[in-house]
Amino acid sequence: MAKGKQQDAWVFFGEVLKERREAAGLTQEELGGRVFVSGAYIGLFEQGIRKPQLDVAQRIDVVLQTGGIFERTVRKLINKSPYASYFHAVADLEAVATKICEFAPTVVPGLMQTAGYARAVTVATHPFATEEFIEEKVTARIGRATVLRGPTSPEYWAVLHENALLTPVGGPSVMAATLDHITTLARERRALVTVLPRSVGAHSVMEGSLRLMEFEDQPPTAYAETGFSGTLLDDPAVVKQAQRAYDLLRVATLSPEASLALIESAAEDFRRCVPTT
Repeated sequence: MAKGKQQDAWVFFGEVLKERREAAGLTQEELGGRVFVSGAYIGLFEQGIRKPQLDVAQRIDVVLQTGGIFERTVRKLINKSPYASYFHAVADLEAVATKICEFAPTVVPGLMQTAGYARAVTVATHPFATEEFIEEKVTARIGRATVLRGPTSPEYWAVLHENALLTPVGGPSVMAATLDHITTLARERRALVTVLPRSVGAHSVMEGSLRLMEFEDQPPTAYAETGFSGTLLDDPAVVKQAQRAYDLLRVATLSPEASLALIESAAEDFRRCVPTT
């Protein structure tokens, strides 16, 4: 499904939700309270701005007694997304974010990956997948990165763990190209990149990746991911905890200048490992 058509489908979802909510005699706040989100989020769902996660759609079906229409619709739209079911809403949100702060403890974050790096990661996690599947995943990931090159690109802050600079994902050539790409993004001031040295040891985000997103007309969100699932966090208190964890992480990093020097040095080391022909 083309992106525009999928967005139209979410708008229609919102229109049906509003119709069913009003027919049940509930305000946005009342429905939100019963499905454990704020009334403001129900409003964003109804406008097609935010996409409810599957569990929220299931609770809406129960409250509005719709026979599962919202769950079925969300499942259908998720299945047509090139992203994992737990990530598709995040991909939509990053396209409209005004600020993104990100940390991944073992890999280069998706928005800064090259096609070669993305392919190596995808093949490693899907060793029996078809070439068509691999290409779809790589294309989707690289397509997301266009948010950093548009006229209204968000502020993008990325903390890289030193491990991500040293692990030869895709081999020396791919790593050198990926680290050069990160350096270019930083030099062009499209990203503010800092590195968390291995010598720091324990840090505030040990158990997975973390992403914070801010918006022009929506509350901030946090997204936490492990190897097999991810959770989009909307609760203000939880988002505040995530922001504090990221702040603690950031103060432990090298300066931007020292970080770029380390990234460039790692790229040179990988280049020296590339076989000559």
